[in-house]
Amino acid sequence: MVLEYEPENWDARWVWAKLRTEGRVRIAKVFHFDRTDLLGELPSDDDFENIDGFVYRFRFGSRRAGFRVIEGKRLGITHNVRIADALPLERRLFVAHRDMSIFRGLSAVMPTGGEIVIGGDEDGSIPIQEFERLLTKFPTTTELNRYARARVADVVGQYVDGMADARRHYEEYMNRHKAIGATGSLDTEELLEAELAKYQLIRDTLRGWLAAAEVRVERDWQQLLMKFLLLIFPKYVAILENVQIADVYSTPGRARRRFIDIALVDAAGNLDVIEIKRPRGGLLAGGDYRENGFPSRELSGTIMQAEKYLFHLSKWGLDGERALTERYAAKLPPGMSIRVTNPKAIVILGRDPTGGVGGEQAVDLEVVRRKYANVMDIMSYDDLLRRLDNVIASLRSRIDEETDI
Repeated sequence: MVLEYEPENWDARWVWAKLRTEGRVRIAKVFHFDRTDLLGELPSDDDFENIDGFVYRFRFGSRRAGFRVIEGKRLGITHNVRIADALPLERRLFVAHRDMSIFRGLSAVMPTGGEIVIGGDEDGSIPIQEFERLLTKFPTTTELNRYARARVADVVGQYVDGMADARRHYEEYMNRHKAIGATGSLDTEELLEAELAKYQLIRDTLRGWLAAAEVRVERDWQQLLMKFLLLIFPKYVAILENVQIADVYSTPGRARRRFIDIALVDAAGNLDVIEIKRPRGGLLAGGDYRENGFPSRELSGTIMQAEKYLFHLSKWGLDGERALTERYAAKLPPGMSIRVTNPKAIVILGRDPTGGVGGEQAVDLEVVRRKYANVMDIMSYDDLLRRLDNVIASLRSRIDEETDI
């Protein structure tokens, strides 16, 4: 397999100079070649001046058993790549908008070692149809521009008035809250109004973030929801971050450290785990198995991750309770001890299945939820919005009742 490159502009010297001086070159920010990969000789200084439209030809890969095989080093990654013959080789398979590397993105989320396999029917391979769908998900130039603007707005919005409705709602809530304190009278209706403003702020902020969900990374969503978790889940009284726990099973004879991103402590001191992922895609996979939906790869992986945390917490026992209580005493109410008693997990990720809450996929998702109900609650971001909408509706109803009285 040979990759041919002809510079689009008249000056092709930059490739020639790179190969002559450094012995390597990167083309389109994606393809990496050494001078030894070049087929044929480089023109001399004198010959190059007289060559019009010189085409560079590089050794790119080989063919083997129905696949095109590309060494990872030629794509700037650690994984070798195999692409089935059924998928025609085109530039779009490797390079997205603004010279983003498709396979660098895949390599970043793949386990170390092994290969990235596109097509075929072996275990771990990516079906051609799914790979084609993946290509459509890479951000366009417009989306990248939107990402940049959103990042700037996030920073500038802290200093410029009127950039976000959520900020206005928050200020209204704070003004109302101060007014209640100034009167010294805690009227029930005023308290309910303050609560209503608080939950409206949370809901509107969440809606605003979901409208531009692609511009924020997982850590952004964790930081946002941690501000609201104790309000959305009122049974909890403390949030712990980066919780170190002991794993004495993965490597026999040696304890390993594992870290839980976020843990919650309820009013009795019981510790639970919460996994917050990005609102990316649905909770069910794109296809079906015998007309049944099944958990998406991200949901399955998150469930497995949460179950392992719960397993290690439970096996840690009394030693773990003492260690966690001592380590996080400053974040707990005075005199409280952490207890690990049948810990559960909350998983927040993804959006509603196609067809909404009443669709056929929603039924399949409910089956998945009930399967794990004894150890974890699985929620989409739309579930969070509905929970907030219900709280707001309840508060409005109570305010109306107070007004009638």
